[in-house]
Amino acid sequence: MAVRVSPRTEERGTPVELEPEDMKAVILRMKRAHGHLGSVIRMLEEGAECEDVLTQLAAVNKALSRSGYVIVASGLQKCMAKPDGLGEMDAKKMEKLFLALA
Repeated sequence: MAVRVSPRTEERGTPVELEPEDMKAVILRMKRAHGHLGSVIRMLEEGAECEDVLTQLAAVNKALSRSGYVIVASGLQKCMAKPDGLGEMDAKKMEKLFLALA
């Protein structure tokens, strides 16, 4: 039986692969951040104090960053587990992705 590969996957590379418990935690954290961002937007619309808005926005940013770090760390672990280890291109790509989160 042939496995269909979506054009998007073919164009973009490999999909995110996390352990099921890590995937669940990342998705939950991102959903919370999504809801939290909605609250920040409402705060702006309602004219909330600048300090309060920025504090809440920083919390959203931190939650999203942590999710990204888990995804990059998982990618590094999978690359390191390969028999040939982390190739030069893989290492540069992971470094670029990691720095994009910083």
